[in-house]
Amino acid sequence: MDPMPPALPDGETPPDDGALPVSSAHGAAARDLGVYLHVPFCRVRCGYCDFNTYTNAELGGGASAASYATTALREIELAARVLSDPTLADAGLPAREVSTVFVGGGTPTMLPVADLARMLGAVRDTWGLAPGAEVTTEANPDSVDAASLAALAAAGFTRVSFGMQSAVRSVLETLDRTHDPARLPDVVRWARDAGLEVSVDLIYGTPGESVDNWRTSLDTAVALEPDHVSAYALVVEPGTKMGAQVRRGELPLPDDDDAATKYELADRVLSEAGFRWYEVSNFARTDPADVPGRPPRHASRHNLSYWRDQDWWGVGPGAHSHVGNVRWWNVKHPRTYAFRLEQSLSPAAGREVLDDATRELERIMLGVRLADGLELEPGTGRVPERLRGTVADLLREGLVDFAAARRGRVQLTLRGRLLADAVVRALTD
Repeated sequence: MDPMPPALPDGETPPDDGALPVSSAHGAAARDLGVYLHVPFCRVRCGYCDFNTYTNAELGGGASAASYATTALREIELAARVLSDPTLADAGLPAREVSTVFVGGGTPTMLPVADLARMLGAVRDTWGLAPGAEVTTEANPDSVDAASLAALAAAGFTRVSFGMQSAVRSVLETLDRTHDPARLPDVVRWARDAGLEVSVDLIYGTPGESVDNWRTSLDTAVALEPDHVSAYALVVEPGTKMGAQVRRGELPLPDDDDAATKYELADRVLSEAGFRWYEVSNFARTDPADVPGRPPRHASRHNLSYWRDQDWWGVGPGAHSHVGNVRWWNVKHPRTYAFRLEQSLSPAAGREVLDDATRELERIMLGVRLADGLELEPGTGRVPERLRGTVADLLREGLVDFAAARRGRVQLTLRGRLLADAVVRALTD
């Protein structure tokens, strides 16, 4: 889960020095700090993708992959200045080690390992890494080999997330994915040999994908014995190649009933293989060290930090950041991003200072998706009076768990996971 929405929202103009209001420091001692590093380069652009990514041919001087690590280090230096502001410290923002680092894209492993190591090293030198910190990079199966994975582990990476998407060649072709699915067992083995935890990403609902195709992908993923599986429903976004193909009638629009069938199949196959869902689209391998009532040990702690409203700084063009009640986002184009940093200016394009009502809305929207559920009235164990009728309706519809509701929590049933957005609307309307 990357903090990279396809379009930048509206917002107020941030200061050129990136300074944060003192309100962002309130309660920070109880929040973890994470870092997201966006690498906006891909060898080719996949037809379904609307992330902020570019091929080298689309860029030019000052924004190439070769110079990118140096540019990213400039933003890390800026982040260090902003977060060490004495005014924020006086307001309650402590010096914190980084708990999680996630390098996403794009295809981060298009960069030399030495560049990824420089970026991680800058994070380590700036804030320090907390004991047991989770450090993940995304990778395409055709962008790594045994030597590069070993080098990533030596540099301090602990986890790799492979963009598998499908095990069926025709589905990969529709998605414009370039890797050979037969390579997956090799790259997973190389990652294991290097001591890295392994996650694989799957997409279901690709036009032309049958239920049998999807079952093949699930069975193949399980056979790889990863620590973690993400399974995302394909969303056809306007402005993408696939969006144009659907608009012209060349590809069918994904069907909601088909997506529900495939999600239920994923839940069954992965559960039978020893995985447990901890967020609607994410499953982690169970472990004897797992603590009942808490996410599995192999859950992505970085992604959990987003859903739990922790703090993170997003480095890179288009990256979003969040500290306390402030959210901001960077300019999207790598050339503009590089230019601003070269001028010692913040690359932020806009920001929002969130009021209490908005933060509560987001707490509900994000918390509902987690397996441990949402505490409706924190610290009380009660369903607030204003929501009692709503929760009763959700129970009657089989969308939430009865025992959890009696403890003042909303926990989704399998049917509720299929209709998670409807549950959120019911709780927030």
